Amino acid sequence: MDFFQVLESRRSMRNYAARPVEEEKLQRILQAVCLAPSAGNLQAFAVYIVRRLEQRQALVHAAFDQEFIAEAPIVLVFCAEPERSAVKYGERGATLYALQDATIACTYAMLAAKALDLDSVWIGAFDEREVSRLLGLPPGHRPVAMLPIGYAGKETRPRPRRPLEEWVNEV
Repeated sequence: MDFFQVLESRRSMRNYAARPVEEEKLQRILQAVCLAPSAGNLQAFAVYIVRRLEQRQALVHAAFDQEFIAEAPIVLVFCAEPERSAVKYGERGATLYALQDATIACTYAMLAAKALDLDSVWIGAFDEREVSRLLGLPPGHRPVAMLPIGYAGKETRPRPRRPLEEWVNEV
């Protein structure tokens, strides 16, 4: 799929088919994540793969009962590693760059999934402490985004976007 086709066809999917994601596709997504840019190339993030239904169901509750999370066969949890970035960039690295690294990595995963004919949805609404507890995350790994990935259960329509004139500013 052409890059711009990937961008134009990507939708936030909240309905998944009962079909597993092929391991080769998951590995391609993870390889794309590895190519994501990061501050100082420190890659101040970690990714946790959640496959087990019981864990995905627990994530539903940690994410304020967003039921579709359990429908997706895979959920990737992206965590910032502030200390990794702080070594080189101090406080700004810890509070901003690590967060940016993790979210850019998640964006790469989302776009790679679409390029492989998979769908996803970015989840930012969840209880960080509960997700950390459920997944047994080590200290210093801050969950910042979850990305359920799977095959679409139904097609969705594009949603309207703001015109460029509303948000592009030349200075």
